[in-house]
Amino acid sequence: MNNIRLDISKALDKATREQIFALESSVKNSIEALHGRSGAGSDFLGWLHLPSSVTDAELNEIEDAAASLRARCDTVVVIGIGGSYLGTKAVVEALGHSFDWLLTERKNPVMLYAGHHISEDCLCELSEILRDKQFGIINISKSGTTTEPALAFRILWRQLEETVGREEARRRIIAVTDRARGALRSLAEEEGYRTFVIPDDVGGRYSVLTPVGLLPVAVAGVNIRELVAGAVSFENATGPDAPFAENVAALYAATRNVLYTQGKKIEILANFHPKLHYVGEWWKQLYGESEGKDRKGIYPASVDFTTDLHSMGQWIQEGERIIFETVISVERPARRVIVPHDEADLDGLNFLAGKRVDEVNKMAELGTQMAHVDGGVPNIKIILPEISACHLGQLFYFFEKACGISGYVLSVNPFDQPGVETYKRNMFALLNKPGYEAESEAIRARL
Repeated sequence: MNNIRLDISKALDKATREQIFALESSVKNSIEALHGRSGAGSDFLGWLHLPSSVTDAELNEIEDAAASLRARCDTVVVIGIGGSYLGTKAVVEALGHSFDWLLTERKNPVMLYAGHHISEDCLCELSEILRDKQFGIINISKSGTTTEPALAFRILWRQLEETVGREEARRRIIAVTDRARGALRSLAEEEGYRTFVIPDDVGGRYSVLTPVGLLPVAVAGVNIRELVAGAVSFENATGPDAPFAENVAALYAATRNVLYTQGKKIEILANFHPKLHYVGEWWKQLYGESEGKDRKGIYPASVDFTTDLHSMGQWIQEGERIIFETVISVERPARRVIVPHDEADLDGLNFLAGKRVDEVNKMAELGTQMAHVDGGVPNIKIILPEISACHLGQLFYFFEKACGISGYVLSVNPFDQPGVETYKRNMFALLNKPGYEAESEAIRARL
């Protein structure tokens, strides 16, 4: 099996090899703090050895539950927000058919997502779509009281019960929640839902390899054993005994931190395959929520090339030089399309006749890298041999491990998110939620 690889050679104009290797001691200390559980947020390091700790019995149980939903449902709604759905959608979009919703003959249920916004129009339209569907629900929430998913579940749960009856609804709802406490745990026990546990020591943005991600992607038809196997291989490859120069997670963390100290405040994650769009969305949450605190942190942005070269490309090429670029480069596409010859050649593309479309894409990627580097944008490349479950497992673990290292090098706690609570307090006060009376009075005085 070929592993994902890292190429930092085009980042070295700004971040010299000497500067990167000067961080070796700091990075090693960060790795030791992770594995020794001596750093900030050490109560949330369950993801660190998660891949290798997943048992065959646990995978069997997840696959059994997925098979049950697949047998009963033509559509499954995954309810969750942030890490409770982004990893799932990243895997499903990467490995599924690009035009899945148009397939008339299908082996897998249609996967829909709810609970990640508070849009009345979207919830109404989702409800309308589900009226003639045999649908089920995977409700993912540690507490069961987070506003966005709780609101979506209340609406869809009621609809499901009214459509198929309470007993059948119980068979079509699976809760992924806290082991022992919380509103969703209580409801699941009262209603008899099948349940899976979100580990206490794994935060949402690091949870894709727990039942939070494994259950819904198994429902979607993904081989979760290959996904986990890929992550295991990178758990081993990025451990404390791996030499710094060979540890891709350590090198990535060091390179981006050196670039940050040189004024590169924005990292743009780019891909040249639309299937990887939601990998970028998952990555943005992982790094934004982990590093953006204490008035520090690289701002994570993402783009889809070549599409965004016709929009954001101008800014990347000639805008303010506070950015660097990390490109996920796919070596082998899964399909093959040859550019045909056209006698009239009105579009002037006969010079491409006989070539694979991927060869054109690769040259666009190389030309873009050269242009951006020449324009003062340091470039890091992550080489993905192919878009497969195994390599996605590697990629997820690589980014998670590098994020933990990078956060410690930056001297922040990469496993909490105190700033997320601010909008919630204001929203609850404005909605007059019980227990927020003092906040309601204060905020209305401001208004």
